[in-house]
Amino acid sequence: MRILGLLLATLLFNPLSLYAESQQPNILILYADDLGYGDLSIQNSESKIPTPHLDQLAKQGLRFTDGHSSSGICTPSRYALLTGRHHWRDFHGIVNAFGKSVFNKERLTLPEMLKEKGYNTACIGKWHLGWNWDAIKKPEAKAIKQGRRRAWGPEAFDWNKKIPDGPLAHGFDHYFGDTVINFPPYAWIEDDKVTQAPDVWMDTKKWKKIKEGNWECRPGPMVSDWNPYDVIPTLTQKGVEYIKKHKGSKKPFFLFFGFPSPHAPIIPNDQFDGKTKAGPYGDFVYETDDSCGQMLKALEESGQADNTIVIFTADNGPEHYAYARDAKFNHWSAKPFRGLKRDIYEGGHHVPFIIKWPKLTKPGTTSHALVSQIDFMATFADFLGFKLPKDAAEDSHSLLPLLTGKVNKVRDTHIHNTRKDHYAIRHGNWVLIDGKTGYLSGKRLGWEERHKYPKDDNQPVELYDLEKDIGQRKNLASEHPEKVKELKALLIKIRKQGYSAPRLAK
Repeated sequence: MRILGLLLATLLFNPLSLYAESQQPNILILYADDLGYGDLSIQNSESKIPTPHLDQLAKQGLRFTDGHSSSGICTPSRYALLTGRHHWRDFHGIVNAFGKSVFNKERLTLPEMLKEKGYNTACIGKWHLGWNWDAIKKPEAKAIKQGRRRAWGPEAFDWNKKIPDGPLAHGFDHYFGDTVINFPPYAWIEDDKVTQAPDVWMDTKKWKKIKEGNWECRPGPMVSDWNPYDVIPTLTQKGVEYIKKHKGSKKPFFLFFGFPSPHAPIIPNDQFDGKTKAGPYGDFVYETDDSCGQMLKALEESGQADNTIVIFTADNGPEHYAYARDAKFNHWSAKPFRGLKRDIYEGGHHVPFIIKWPKLTKPGTTSHALVSQIDFMATFADFLGFKLPKDAAEDSHSLLPLLTGKVNKVRDTHIHNTRKDHYAIRHGNWVLIDGKTGYLSGKRLGWEERHKYPKDDNQPVELYDLEKDIGQRKNLASEHPEKVKELKALLIKIRKQGYSAPRLAK
């Protein structure tokens, strides 16, 4: 009995020992784009969108109700996830069309770490972290005015050249995608080259009619027969192929699958029309769920499901179209939160967060612990016995003690940011909006009136107790000035010291 007790203690202390050396678990991260917490039916009993495959994933794993991205927009959240470092220590905005990489060459990334531990690594889908497009731009190229923007035409680049400083330069062995669905070039990129040279200017008139909202596509080069409706089916096929290819492989895989959906343009394929009661956006979410289902099925059919960690989450909250959707269909994508994409209210960064970890997470469980996508890096480092250097993953907390049930929380604090000098700090149940408002995407009085929000009190900051007020309705700043002072000081401290990871505080 004593020997058995020691063995069990060892297994709890080192979960990797649950897996044979030759069977290190695969890792699949399914990363949605602009998806609301309240869009998943398992999280919102009033959701008008069925999400059967993600609901089933949650039933097979652990669902976090208090999971967060680092930012309310695309690029920063991806950067934070892949580095274990708050984006705001380095930048705030997105990479624009033909923008440079946000990574410093010396910055250790999650795929680089996993490669060192013997993983094959791939990114399929949305990248949105930049490339060195100048390396393939012709010296004589000149930008041309297209509407309100200046853009590069198809003739401005040598498409036969490799595009440096993309996914392959930062730890991925393989990439396939269109980098960003609504940014040029409108072409497939495989590894570091386009598969077909763009030959015309982007023209939305060539495409089938959009189903909700606007195209929101930036001008630039396009392959003449490019069809944005092909993006999700093609990416899904590539994801399924990648998974099945690793059946029987001696090396585990890490696949970061970046969905372009339900980000605008909202273009569900015809077979998904009417599958929900939330309009085309709802149908687009349904198609995203279907894509997840196809990849989860590929894991089952290839015999890898019991040896694959699956994570589903999203980069930020839903886009502003959610206001009209709420009015028309009575479906609030960010429910039960206030705010949307870009906002530093909860709706901007409080996202779906599901982890299925065979042999580790108990099926059908729910955790209310505060967790962040920034924590993935330290979690996998802890699990695989990788010693993180001091200049890496500076804000990452290992979730392993939480996943194994040794503790009921691993972090008390998280800092949210979308724009420079506009922060929200979470500490315990308290959230301080360090500014007059948490809206950065614009306030909608009609929505606030319909949901019975009080009028602004014009205080210089906002303070909320999420345990009692998850919808952030009652500003308590004037009632708790000592708490405001405490959180302001903590925000300054974490920003100035350059880290928040527990291992660096020792």
